[in-house]
Amino acid sequence: MQSKEKDNLIIIRLFSNEDINKKLIDACKFYNVKTAIIISGLGQIKKFQLGYFRKKNNYIIKKFNKPYELLSLTGNICYQNDEYILHLHAVLSDENKNTVGGHLIEGKVEITNEIALLKTDLEIKRVLEENSGLKGLILE
Repeated sequence: MQSKEKDNLIIIRLFSNEDINKKLIDACKFYNVKTAIIISGLGQIKKFQLGYFRKKNNYIIKKFNKPYELLSLTGNICYQNDEYILHLHAVLSDENKNTVGGHLIEGKVEITNEIALLKTDLEIKRVLEENSGLKGLILE
């Protein structure tokens, strides 16, 4: 991983076989991130999982092993209870230009990823909501 920060903008370059979630957390630790918004993410990933939320206790997870082009990565990251919580969504395309998308649960870099984070000191939290079963975003 390579990264740079200026004026609360963090640019991250990930390399082949790096774990996207782990490296995003590493970058957040290094730059002392409290909250970050993913404003851009592209590249190619493999061995990834996408999730689709249907209803409480019914989350569909699909695994993909072959490389897909990462067309868009969005989401946010917050630091809470001594850990980083990632909420990532991705849109990806296979070699035939068929797209898939959903909650990015995990993934490895195939060739490269270029990700831009906007670092902020806004305090956000995630709290498990009884009705939905999801960790909802709480703004205080």
